[in-house]
Amino acid sequence: MTRYASRKALIVGADTGIGLAIAKRLVEGGATVLLTARTAQDRVDAGSELGFAARVLAPDAVEDGLGPDADIDLLLADAVPTVLPLLRRLGDGGAIVLTASAPSPSAVTALAAELVPRGIRVNAVAPGFIAVPGTGAVPLPPMGRLGAA
Repeated sequence: MTRYASRKALIVGADTGIGLAIAKRLVEGGATVLLTARTAQDRVDAGSELGFAARVLAPDAVEDGLGPDADIDLLLADAVPTVLPLLRRLGDGGAIVLTASAPSPSAVTALAAELVPRGIRVNAVAPGFIAVPGTGAVPLPPMGRLGAA
């Protein structure tokens, strides 16, 4: 599948659950993915799941990982403050997907309005109760089960 061939995606602050599932889909579709993971073990785990089409870095190594001239097409991040320092690296016509559990509607709207002139789409996904490996017991929602990434 080459749906995302020649696309470059940066996934920040979402190295498990939905973020990792999205990274897998992008890699399967031919995209080059740069994913951040907080701990060394998380980086090893994500790297083994994603294979050679992805690079997994510490969050503070993103600028070095992108290189001096690299633009990205898709920026997937956990919150608006995470996105702001990376906006200059996002190519015109690209997209941002925010995956925080409760993204601020006003912050998302303000970011979207700021990026309209560049043709950049801003979407916010509030995933709710999603099972994430290694997080332990969590209270179940009314349906009595957790969702899957």
